[in-house]
Amino acid sequence: MTLPTGGDIKKCSGCGIPLQSAAQDKPGYLPEKAWDRDPVICQRCFRIKNYNEASSVTVDQDEFLRLLGQIGGKNALVIHIVDLFDFEGSLISGLQRFVGNNPVVLAVNKTDLLPKVTNWNKVLNWVQKQCKEHGLRTEDIVLCSAKKNQGFERLLEMVGQHRGDRDVYVVGATNVGKSSLINRLIRDYSDLDQELTVSRYPGTTLDMVNIPLDDGRYIIDTPGIVYPWRYSEVVSREDLGTVMPENPLKPMVYQLNEGQTLFFGGFGRFDFLQGEHQSFTCFISGRLGIHRTKLERADSLFEEHAGELLSPPTKERLEELPEWTRHEIRIPKGTRQDVFISGLGWIKINGEQGALVAVHAPKGIKVLSRPSLI
Repeated sequence: MTLPTGGDIKKCSGCGIPLQSAAQDKPGYLPEKAWDRDPVICQRCFRIKNYNEASSVTVDQDEFLRLLGQIGGKNALVIHIVDLFDFEGSLISGLQRFVGNNPVVLAVNKTDLLPKVTNWNKVLNWVQKQCKEHGLRTEDIVLCSAKKNQGFERLLEMVGQHRGDRDVYVVGATNVGKSSLINRLIRDYSDLDQELTVSRYPGTTLDMVNIPLDDGRYIIDTPGIVYPWRYSEVVSREDLGTVMPENPLKPMVYQLNEGQTLFFGGFGRFDFLQGEHQSFTCFISGRLGIHRTKLERADSLFEEHAGELLSPPTKERLEELPEWTRHEIRIPKGTRQDVFISGLGWIKINGEQGALVAVHAPKGIKVLSRPSLI
């Protein structure tokens, strides 16, 4: 069918967003077969209305910052969800200046991906220090797992404690588990004895859905921000399940001499350039094979075997990725550091002898050193 254009553009009766059928993960998506319904609502509002479930939509950075800028003038409780596996990649930079004096609760999701022997007090202290370094003031930090339904009771307690008469804004990057939290908030705070009708969703701002609570306030479901520096945003849909772990990470320890290289499939490369013999622990998806070789052979090995021995991705999908960029990092003596690669994982430098290392990753991927997480 020919979809309305120009002045005939239809808008969702629930959230007010212009409707479209081109991209399911974008705001306003509606299957073509549903365009003749009356009233007409987007897929996200339909799922909230009929199933009490929220689904994710995404926007780019500029659009998200425009939406975020509206929160500072509101009476709001902000729940910022981050991915513990990709903490620096999913943390919203500069969030504090957008939300003003509104309280922020940080929900650190995907704790189920860390090894079972993890010291959670150490992780919490690490998150607190990272927030301070990034200038983010938090009322509370909650470690949780949407997949295992762990920590959500405490998170809901924090919402009840800090909400008062405020609306609740839920913000986060894509693939951090935002929809799982929204759905839990709907179940716990919405008036489920009454049907959630479309008329109860005022279309006040495009790209946001206001979900009514039982006290007259709202959960404001914001779209997920797309951060281009994360592997999850540059790999193909077919490879996403390989890069993003689903099960607890199994740390892989490698004893390396200087002049040795580790390949992470065909997605990235870690070079030990200078330093004493020492061990490195890789925290990456178990579906991604690690191949060790000599640094002097690394370039030729990649040229000859990328997409085959060094895979995934396939040769065809590798060509769709940006060219690799080299990041050289010096690890100071007397420190315990991780080399973090956004969306792919991190390499822990276990010794304190210091080292000079390099990471090769697609152009634009965030690569940095940080104090060791675990």
